[in-house]
Amino acid sequence: MKSITSQTWQNKIAVITGASSGIGAATAKKLAGEGLRVALVARRLDRLTAIADEIQQTGGLAEVIPADLTVEADRARVFEEVTARCGAVDVLVNNAGLGWYGYGADMPWKTALEMLQVNIGAVVQFSLSFLQKMRQRNAGHIINIGSISGSLPSQGIALYGATKSFLDAFTTALHREMAGTRVRLSVVRAGPVLTEFCGTAAAREAGLPVPTERMGVTAEVVADRIWGLLKRPRRVIYIPRWLVLTPLVEAYFGWIIDRVGPLLLKRHTTS
Repeated sequence: MKSITSQTWQNKIAVITGASSGIGAATAKKLAGEGLRVALVARRLDRLTAIADEIQQTGGLAEVIPADLTVEADRARVFEEVTARCGAVDVLVNNAGLGWYGYGADMPWKTALEMLQVNIGAVVQFSLSFLQKMRQRNAGHIINIGSISGSLPSQGIALYGATKSFLDAFTTALHREMAGTRVRLSVVRAGPVLTEFCGTAAAREAGLPVPTERMGVTAEVVADRIWGLLKRPRRVIYIPRWLVLTPLVEAYFGWIIDRVGPLLLKRHTTS
């Protein structure tokens, strides 16, 4: 039997990008289990279909919308298709993201451009498109999956960290614009999460193994916190919670990172 909280979310619509694996897949299953109808967006149709089947077998509702989020026209199509098939969207989880580890000077421009398109372009396009509808209805919640690297610039992830820093500023500004309304915007500042993300990043052209590959929390932990964020909206949460101290690390110990960080990157380059 569903809780009263879950019943209030019954059949509400949640759009989740990057839903074919990791945090996106775990979040889709969690929200569907709480009664929401989820729209799964990612490139890999076979993965999306398998996840949708799993959700439906347990009594949930799921829509599959394959798309390449590096392509602006595909992103526009997703918005139109979601609106046509599902109607008003209550929740948008901008989870899709690309990573890469190594010296910035070695990063191929193609990889950099794809990262900008997914980590920033898709988030901005989806957020502004769905936010307009949410503001008209005076209801909705946009959750952007960020990273502690947004406030802790680190060697090896120069562009990735910069995209997450953008996400922090973008989400915070929109959150303040929507003050006094029933439209919520939140950013999840996550530490390492045990997903395919690191392996995929290392497999990209000129990429190196990511040092945090075997560290972190599970995607299910993140999904549970996202569900908690919907029930109790806040502008920002940290996962794990103790990472709330991260901004202080840069402020007070950045000089140590300046000295030690480059040595860590060099070690990965020569190993």
